[in-house]
Parts: sequence; C-alpha cells; structure tokens
Amino acid sequence: MNFTVEQTGEFLKDHDGYLILTHVRPDGDTVGCAAALCRGLRDLGKTAHVLPNPETTSLFSPYLEGLLAPEDFRPETVVSVDMAARGLFPDNAQQYLERVDLAIDHHPSQEFFAQNTCLDAGRAACGELIYDILRELGPITPAMAVPLYVAVSTDTGCFQYSNTTADTHRVAAALMETGMDVFSLNKRHFRTKSWARLQVERLLTERMHRYEDGKIAVAPVSLSLMDEAGATEEDMEDIAAFLGQIEGVETSVTIRELAEGGCKLSVRTSGGLNATKVCARLGGGGHAAAAGCTVSGTLAEAEAAILDAIRQVEAGA
Repeated sequence: MNFTVEQTGEFLKDHDGYLILTHVRPDGDTVGCAAALCRGLRDLGKTAHVLPNPETTSLFSPYLEGLLAPEDFRPETVVSVDMAARGLFPDNAQQYLERVDLAIDHHPSQEFFAQNTCLDAGRAACGELIYDILRELGPITPAMAVPLYVAVSTDTGCFQYSNTTADTHRVAAALMETGMDVFSLNKRHFRTKSWARLQVERLLTERMHRYEDGKIAVAPVSLSLMDEAGATEEDMEDIAAFLGQIEGVETSVTIRELAEGGCKLSVRTSGGLNATKVCARLGGGGHAAAAGCTVSGTLAEAEAAILDAIRQVEAGA
C-alpha cells in the first residue's frame, strides 16, 4: 500500500518493536534518517533500534550511538529508510528482505519491496520526508534535528546540488531553530578533508578521462589507487561529486573497483541527461541528476559500458 505522510504517522503510532534498516555503503541520508526516526519512536515510548550496518564509517557512526539493536533483538515491525531496491540490503539485513513492513524513501526507482511504502520522489533527501513524518508524531527535538540536518545537507551537497528546493531550505531552517549546532556539522562534513582524501583527488585529476570536449568526465578508482593514496572508505565520502566541480563537465562518472569483484558506478549530471535512465540500462537507478549501478567486469569494461549507456540515452534510444 502507498502511504501518505499522515498514514505513515498513524502506522508508526499503532505499531511497536521497531528495527530500522539502512542501505549498503551507508551515507548521511540513510544514517541520519534512521537515527532521527529511532529517537522519535523512542520519544513515543516505543521500542526501537537501528540494525548495525558493518559498512558505516566513523564519519556517520556517532549519530547512531546508543541506538543499535542488540544481537538478540527480535523485531515486531521492520522499517527501511532511503532504500530503493532489494540490492541495497546489507548482508545482515537479507533476513528481513521479505518482511519489511514499511519503506520510507525518496527515490523514483523504488522497487516497492515492502508491504507498505511512503514514497515522495520530489524530496531532495529522505530526511525531508522523515522530518514531516516525525512532526506527525510530536515535536522535533534537537536530538532528532542533528541527524536530520546531516541527512538533508549531505544529500544536497550542503544545498548546492540541483535537487535542492525551497522546501529543503525550509526544513533546514526549522531544524536550526531547535537550537542544534549547525556550524560544527557543516565544518565536519563539508569543510574538512583528510590528507588521504586530498591525495585521492590529486590522483583522480591526473588519471581521469574526458570525452566530448570535456562535457563528460570519467574517473576510474582502482584498489591500487586507494592504496597509493592511503585512503579508506571514510576518505571517499561523496567522491562522486568531485568531478562535477570541473568547469565544463555536465556528466561525471566515478567507477569504484570493488574488492569482491566488479565495479560500482556513480553518475552525476547537470546538463539535462537523466542519470537514472543511464544507470537503469545497467541494472541500477536513483534520481534524474544522481544515480548509480553495480556491474561485473574490469574498470575498463565498466567505463565502456557506462559510456555506451550515456550515448544511448543521449540519442533517445
């Protein structure tokens, strides 16, 4: 069933024993949504936990402190946040794949795997939707506002990406009015780079490939490049947005070589090309300006495949 915000609020009031799921390679939106929703449910007197995600980096793990489910927890109600597809379930969440009671999401590529879904593809971040849902449950506290701000700000590139709307700013303003410290969060997430991250950006600049007079930029990120830079996953947060900062680039692609084999691709667009349509040709999805997919093969094979998909979409095929 497709739920409105109001229906979602009623559902959350009527149930208990919550386990909240986040997606693989968790970002600020999924973590922030999970943390805020968990706190909101606990404020209602509900039992609520977030399923530990083994891929959560130290950049986001502090927001989940005190919220993670114990190993022996048996949920009555399973909720996923910011998860559009079955392929985004972490290994330890696979057991809940067929029993998600409610999915809250903002991706137009939502697969509707849950029994009930609250979807608003017009939201810049799932955090915006969670904000409205939590308002149905009660007042937004500073403890909820912090992870919600992280969710909204990181998914919009600190309000710089094309998905940012006037409503996005209104939500951010309302969160700031709770008294939370927005300045330290902006410094942590947008104005601080590790030395390893700077080395990654240097190497990507040296080794990127440019096509169509610089309108398309592709950066293969090999495991050896990561080793050379001394980088970890924490250093790679939102690396997909890096190439888009280059003047003249309208479509940027970051291709991450995976240790288990294959490649993860992230596509960002600003010139009218639909990133979701591009990634859908390779089994992925996302938003019009930001999408991703995972493919088998080498970095070179993945680059050839994504370039072919881009050209097919450009040609209207």
